[in-house]
Amino acid sequence: MRLLRLFTIALLLGFAALPPLHAQGASPYSVTVPVPDTSDTQRGDAFATALSQVLARVAGGQDLRSKAGYDDALKNAAALVRRFQYARAATGMSLTVDFEPGAVRHLVSTLGVVGSVGAKPPVLLMVRGSDGQLLDKDALASLAKAAAARGYGVAYADPASAPDPAKVDAADPATLAAINQQYHTGLVLLGSLHDGSADWTLVSGGKAQRWTDKAATEDALLVDAGNGTVDRIGKQLNVIGATVSDEKLWVSGLNSAMDYASLLNVLRADPSVRSVATLGAENDGMLIEVKSAMPADALAANLAASGRLIRAAAHPGTDASLRWLH
Repeated sequence: MRLLRLFTIALLLGFAALPPLHAQGASPYSVTVPVPDTSDTQRGDAFATALSQVLARVAGGQDLRSKAGYDDALKNAAALVRRFQYARAATGMSLTVDFEPGAVRHLVSTLGVVGSVGAKPPVLLMVRGSDGQLLDKDALASLAKAAAARGYGVAYADPASAPDPAKVDAADPATLAAINQQYHTGLVLLGSLHDGSADWTLVSGGKAQRWTDKAATEDALLVDAGNGTVDRIGKQLNVIGATVSDEKLWVSGLNSAMDYASLLNVLRADPSVRSVATLGAENDGMLIEVKSAMPADALAANLAASGRLIRAAAHPGTDASLRWLH
């Protein structure tokens, strides 16, 4: 009962803290385009035209048309629309389209424009040379530069207090929680360099992806690792759905109203999330309905990358399950 009372207080605090929607027409996410009629076909074409203009604005005028995923994004423009309104005038009919700012910034980032969205979690680097020692910032400069060119920053493990790589590889919750507290991320790249080859493990939100590379030089190995890491993060995290859908998430490990309030902040910070509603609570878990432009699995991966959550065993009646890390 005590926990339920805490959740009740948290619900009140959480809903009171939800920010209002941005005013309609706020630049640069609102566009007015001419339309010949109100048919579904013409509206879909207008959404695509409007999104192309908004993307150019948010990207600082860069031409994104050649970027992989651009055409698909325009086809799915309706998923990013927050509201739209028709208007008639002597010159004809027009449609004003207001896009969700966070979802647009996220999309521009997935198209490869650096700095188009708010802060992403850095990738913690734990790379060991052939002598078994952790490589420092200077030694990993090539890897960091390759990742930065694709929009991701890095952090460097402190040799004096570096996490146990075996526990990181196993996605030990206590170890990942400690990493979040010190480095503020749920993304960790483990590496081991050999003569002409390297073994890599990317831990993202409690899931590990492993691969091996070969190259003529150590510098080439590190550049390939930077690009390979961003590619793998992108495939896991940068998924825009064709429609906005309601996803049911189960989040356990919530022991206080503060935990719940912090969870709300993480949810609101994800650019694909449109709205959040709490459906119920049981023991230390809560059932939460999230309206999102991402499918449940990709949304859970994005949330886990923040470092505050980890993927958990499936909970009945939900689309994805997560556990809050303390």
